[in-house]
Amino acid sequence: MKADTLAVEVLPALGGKIASLRYQGVELLQAPLRRYAPRTAEMGYEESDASGFDECVPSVAVCEIAGSAGIVRIPDHGEFWRLPCDVERRGEREVRLRATGRLLPLRLERTLKLDGETLRIDYRLENVSEREVPYLWSAHPLFSVEEGDAIVLPESVRQVTVEESAHARLGLKGSVHEWPVAELRGGGKIDLSHAGDIRDDTGDKLYTPAPSEGWAAIERKQAALRVQVGFDRALTPYLGLWLCYGGWPEGQPKHQQCVALEPCTAPGDSLAEALERGWSRMLAPGRSASWRMTIAVSELS
Repeated sequence: MKADTLAVEVLPALGGKIASLRYQGVELLQAPLRRYAPRTAEMGYEESDASGFDECVPSVAVCEIAGSAGIVRIPDHGEFWRLPCDVERRGEREVRLRATGRLLPLRLERTLKLDGETLRIDYRLENVSEREVPYLWSAHPLFSVEEGDAIVLPESVRQVTVEESAHARLGLKGSVHEWPVAELRGGGKIDLSHAGDIRDDTGDKLYTPAPSEGWAAIERKQAALRVQVGFDRALTPYLGLWLCYGGWPEGQPKHQQCVALEPCTAPGDSLAEALERGWSRMLAPGRSASWRMTIAVSELS
C-alpha cells in the first residue's frame, strides 16, 4: 500500500505480517534475520525471520490452558502470526486480512488503512464457537533503532515491571523499576529511554499500565523522524516494551536491534498466567471485540 509519504508491504501468507513500513524511503521496521519462509504450527519465533510487525494472539508465551476437548498448548508468540490470511484489497491504501484459529475458535480480522502519514489498524476478534473463549492480544511491531535513539513515553509512566531480562540485568520477572532510569542487578543505573548498540547484548521485556495520554513514541535521531504508536487505554490497558540491542536470539548469527512498542490487553506474556491472575479477556459465544492502534510518522524539527 502507498500514500504520499508512507509505503507498507504486507505478506498475507505469513500471518499477514507487515514486512516493511517506509517513510520517504526510510525503513522503520526491523529487517529479517532469516529468509521469509512458511511458519509451522510449533516453531519458535526465533526460528522465523523475527522481523517486521506480527500479531500475538491468543498468547505471547508458550503455555497450556484447559480447552473443551482437553489441554490446549499455545505455541510461542501465539497462533495467528503463523496462519495464512484471506486478503481483500480496497484500493491503494486499504486492505483487510482475516484468519481463523485452529487451536482456539477465534477469528481475527484486521483492516489496515493509510491516512496521510498514519497507518491505522482496526481489529476485530470474534468467537466463532458456542462456548466462552479466553485470549490476550499484543501488537508486536519491531521498530528499527540506532544507538542514541529515544524511547519517549508520556509523563504519566513512572514505573515498569520486568517480564524477562537477558542475563537478568534488570532482575527477575516481577522486578519493578522507575522509568526511565532503572537499577542494574549488578549495580549501577541505566537510562532505558536511550537505545543501545547491537554489541550491548541486551534484551528486556517490560510492562506498564498504558499511559492515559494514549501514545508511546520513538525518536530516530539520525533519520530525524518520530514514530508514534497510538491506542485507546480503555480497550488496550497495558503497554509492553521490548528493548533489544543484540541480546536475542541467542546462538544465531544475526540479532535484533529494535524497540517494540506494544499496546496489549494484559501485563504479561502468558495466557495461562493471565487466566490465573484475572488478566485474560473472555469472549462469549458468537461475540466479538474491536479496538484500534495507529502508527504515525512525523519529521523531527
